[in-house]
Amino acid sequence: QVQLVESGGGLVQPGGSLRLSCAASGDGDIDAMAWYRQAPEKQRELVALLPKTRNIYYAQSVKGRFTISKNNAQRTVYLSMNDLRLEDTAVYYCNLLINGQTYWGQGTQVTVSS
Repeated sequence: QVQLVESGGGLVQPGGSLRLSCAASGDGDIDAMAWYRQAPEKQRELVALLPKTRNIYYAQSVKGRFTISKNNAQRTVYLSMNDLRLEDTAVYYCNLLINGQTYWGQGTQVTVSS
């Protein structure tokens, strides 16, 4: 049974930084790791994608500010967020593709406010 546990969200001022973590329990080959976010009254959007064998993808709105990374041994994916803006406020979800199945984290709130 695969479970994803997220951590690292919170309240930060504009220009600040946060790092989100998502740890996967269970077994299976991880084919891709990603972070999505959903702001109030908006659709969930892909923020960053870290495939096993292809190039990393970033949404245009976060390029140069966010970095997705992983620790294979700990089966953990991270999202480092710098220069946060008001419009980055959202619930952030990790998403992992393991043995052909998609799993979602529980979501963590990131609020950027002065």
